[in-house]
Amino acid sequence: MKVLVLRFSSIGDIVLTTPVLRCLKQQVPGVELHMATRRAFADLVAHSPHVDKLHLLDDDLGGLIARLKAERYDHVVDLHHNVRTLRIKSALGVKSTSFPKLNIEKWLLVNLRIDRLPRVHIVDRYLSTVAHLGVRNDGQGLELFIPKDREVDLATLPEAHRSGYVALAIGAAHATKRLPPHKLVELAQRIEGPLVIIGGPDEVAVARTIADAVGARAFNAAGKYDLLGSASLIRQARSVVAHDSGAMHVACAFKRPVVSVWGNTIPGFGMGPYQPTHPQQAQIVEVPGLDCRPCSKLGHDQCPKGHFRCMEKQDLGRIAELART
Repeated sequence: MKVLVLRFSSIGDIVLTTPVLRCLKQQVPGVELHMATRRAFADLVAHSPHVDKLHLLDDDLGGLIARLKAERYDHVVDLHHNVRTLRIKSALGVKSTSFPKLNIEKWLLVNLRIDRLPRVHIVDRYLSTVAHLGVRNDGQGLELFIPKDREVDLATLPEAHRSGYVALAIGAAHATKRLPPHKLVELAQRIEGPLVIIGGPDEVAVARTIADAVGARAFNAAGKYDLLGSASLIRQARSVVAHDSGAMHVACAFKRPVVSVWGNTIPGFGMGPYQPTHPQQAQIVEVPGLDCRPCSKLGHDQCPKGHFRCMEKQDLGRIAELART
């Protein structure tokens, strides 16, 4: 059997597909497993021992479709379920299954406060697409593979950080999923011991502000490493503090203790920190009792209410204490 898995973005969503890749490869005898994703995220699956061939999307969807048609798949597993993947499935013309996105249920909760969301993690919703092939959740959680030559050598960090540090991942896709800069500064000051600030190019300015406020015990890694380099720093951390973000899922893939800080979104959407083998390591911190949460299934550029209580009222002392685990 030749199977194609589709998931084009983003970091966290792709990491969340890894149980499907592993379980398919290990539980379906002789399966040839391919995956298609965006080139920007290729490193997340390029080194997986479960993927036989990787197909990358740039801007030319037609070219990708032509390459995929030449492969003659038996089955397509759509873990993205959008207009782009619909075009691909229609063009390939083979049997396909798509995961339930629950958009209606999420809309009802966000807009009408009617909660009809099933208490099912997205990993199990992803796996439901291959249940007809006899594939079951093996309970081993998420994965991410980093080649040795892509790992960050801790000897290149300041000496104080080589024996252990807390990774503070300050990014997230939307502003209402991130602690505001002044809260990140206060949190960093409360976290004890060596600190490594993780972030991409968009977080460089905020990371510099945090590092300046904390001083020498903070190593500012924001914007200095590629995707796998940042993942390597998360893998080697003593514990990780992250928002509802890709960094949270990367930390779970490496079975690191993670404190996840939630703003406008909620774990009830089914994308909370997933560590079935070490559930005690996946901590969720949110402000209880806010009737304005969730205000979006994704996020906003600013708080729709103007007060941003879901982040302004976070218990930073508790987050810092949990990070000491």
